[in-house]
Amino acid sequence: MTNKPKVAFICVHNACRSQIAEALGRHLAGDVFASYSAGSEVQPAINQDAVRLMKDLYGIDMEAEGQYSKLIDQIPQADIAISMGCDVGCPYIGRDFDDNWNLEDPTGQSDEVFKQVIQQIEKKVLQLKERLAK
Repeated sequence: MTNKPKVAFICVHNACRSQIAEALGRHLAGDVFASYSAGSEVQPAINQDAVRLMKDLYGIDMEAEGQYSKLIDQIPQADIAISMGCDVGCPYIGRDFDDNWNLEDPTGQSDEVFKQVIQQIEKKVLQLKERLAK
């Protein structure tokens, strides 16, 4: 697939769920779509629990791979925009979201909660890959 669709994973701070989705999208579905993440606000760093658990669970070092918190206008125009969940307010991206994954923000919670959210993201990324591969 030469012209892969661009998928943007969006949440307000672009520090946790959207970063995990970008990393898993790249690693599990990079052959089908290009993954990006962004937010309506930026944070100085990616959530360190997310960074640690993604290394432990998948061997993915998000920071070493160049991921950082960025604004929506810092990524390419997306073909598909996915909200991670609007429990902390939905960012405005200039158009409607194609999907809302309604994921709980695990920031500040236990590793177990983090792992559950990561597993939900993995499942949804694989479902999206399957849908787009058709």
